[in-house]
Amino acid sequence: MKKILELLFKLLLFSIFIFCFIKLLGWRSDNQKTKEVLNDIEEKVSIEEEDNLDSIKEQDETTISESDPYWKFINKPFLKVDFSKLSLENGDIFGWIEVPNTNINYPVTKTTNNEYYLTHDLYKRANGGGWVFLDYRNKTDFSNKNSIIYAHGRENKTMFGTLRNILNKEWYENKENYMIRTNTKDNAQIWQVFSVYKILNTNDYIKTNFQSEEEYQIFLNFIKNRSIYDFQTGIFKDNKILTLSTCYDDYSKVVLHAKLIKSN
Repeated sequence: MKKILELLFKLLLFSIFIFCFIKLLGWRSDNQKTKEVLNDIEEKVSIEEEDNLDSIKEQDETTISESDPYWKFINKPFLKVDFSKLSLENGDIFGWIEVPNTNINYPVTKTTNNEYYLTHDLYKRANGGGWVFLDYRNKTDFSNKNSIIYAHGRENKTMFGTLRNILNKEWYENKENYMIRTNTKDNAQIWQVFSVYKILNTNDYIKTNFQSEEEYQIFLNFIKNRSIYDFQTGIFKDNKILTLSTCYDDYSKVVLHAKLIKSN
C-alpha cells in the first residue's frame, strides 16, 4: 500500500508538472501572437494630434479663464487615428483608446457579447491574452451614460496590464495623466479622470442603463466616493462617463472612471 501511495503521489506531481508546462507554453505562444499583432498595428495605423479649439465642449463651466488649470485640459488636442486598414482586417474594430503613462494605446473592438474578446485577439485568432473591447450593450459613438471598456490585465504589460499604474501615487497626483483620449471612425473624445480604485470582484459599477436621472446621479456619487484619490472634479447627471475595467488578480479588479469633457 505504501508503494502504491508513493507511486500515486509521483504521478500526481508529474501531472501537475505537465499541466504547468503546457500552460507556460500556451502563455508564451499567446504573448508572441499579441506581439505580432502589435507590430502589425504600428505598420498599418497612422496617429496624429488634431487642433480642436472650435470643438464642442462638454465641461460644466460656462466660461474658463486661461489662468485656470482646466484650460489646459479643455484645449488638449484630439487624437486623429486612421485605422481604416485595420478595419478591413476585422469589422469589429470601431475605435481607439489612449491612457497616459500606461501602455494602453490600442484599437477597440465590439461584438455581440462580453466573452469573445477574452479569448481572441484583434484578428479573431484564439488567444488567451484577448483584446480590448467595448461592452456589447454600449453604442460605438460613446453616447451611453456609461461606456465600459474591458481587457485582460496581462502580466507582460500588454492589453490593460498597465492599468494598475493608476493606483500609484506618482500616477494619480500627476495632472498630465488625467486626460483619456478616444477616437472612433466618426469623431473623437477627451475624458477627464474622476475616480480610480482597486476593489474585490464586483459588478456594481458595470451598469449601462438607468431608470432616471436621479438613479444615475446616485450611481455617479457612489463611484466617485469610492476613489482612492480626490481628483476634485465635479460629476453630474448630465455627464457621460467612460469606465475602464480589468482584473488585478483572481480576487480583485482595477477600475478607472472619467467624464466626457470634449468631443467633435
